[in-house]
Amino acid sequence: MKYIESLKEGMRISEVYLCKSRQIAQTKAGKDYGNLVLQDKTGTIDSKIWDLGSPGIGSFEALDYVRVDADVTVFQGSHQLNVRRIRRADEGEYVPEDYLPVSGKSIDQMYARLQEYARSLKNPYLNRLASSYFIDDPEFAKAFRFHSAAKSVHHGFVGGLLEHTLSVTDICAFLAGHYPQLNRDLLISAAMFHDIGKLRELSVLPENDYTDEGQLLGHIVIGAEMVRERSLQIEGFPEKLRTELLHCILAHHGELEFGSPKKPALLEALALSFADNTDAKLETMIEALRSGGDGKGWLGYNRFLETNLRRTSE
Repeated sequence: MKYIESLKEGMRISEVYLCKSRQIAQTKAGKDYGNLVLQDKTGTIDSKIWDLGSPGIGSFEALDYVRVDADVTVFQGSHQLNVRRIRRADEGEYVPEDYLPVSGKSIDQMYARLQEYARSLKNPYLNRLASSYFIDDPEFAKAFRFHSAAKSVHHGFVGGLLEHTLSVTDICAFLAGHYPQLNRDLLISAAMFHDIGKLRELSVLPENDYTDEGQLLGHIVIGAEMVRERSLQIEGFPEKLRTELLHCILAHHGELEFGSPKKPALLEALALSFADNTDAKLETMIEALRSGGDGKGWLGYNRFLETNLRRTSE
């Protein structure tokens, strides 16, 4: 099997992929074409069906496994498939485990490290709150270990939410050690909880799309609600501490135009917003460089980073 990460410009392929999404779009001339996102465990690739009336274009739907004959091209620095033939794949032509992208890091080891952070919290209320989710709730643990962190921008794979959360928590732990003015327990707790709402904002892979709740409320508000509801179950949880933790979650995107209901007003909220942005932006660029193949030149404009990208010279 030719995995998506191994595709190179000029290849002609005949492979089975998971059709993550399918839409009908129009060219500037008004002609309909198929706009697909195909997926395997190594990533996704934009794909186009320019001639929808071709006899080689069979019937299929989003989330079907499809047999694709296509040419690999490059558009704006990223690989793309120009589809010549496509049909719904038959059972036996594919192994489902090959089509869900998975973190390259050990999910067991990452989750164990996150549990260590929960146990390290000296504040008894924050310790009980973090433990109630990450140590004592097996259903939560199962969902959190599997879930992605985004639909497409960064960490959009099995274990992505866990990998991103641990990375942000690691960065916050470093910041807490470097800046003694930071309340470590508050910052670490906020880092562990900052994206918890994505469990309900995004549906489970392979669909990995926005739920109605996600569209209407967003993961920041959902996450704050989840943390508040659980904290209310802990007898004596200080109201001021609850409010400060919720503020860190609500402000973790840093700016109102980036989706934060509040801008950071606490030192810990500011530190969390920097840590979250750092990991998200670096992972976005790493994934963009990976999808660009082995090219040494400029990869083109990336709309998420709003700049042209190029690999560092050796």
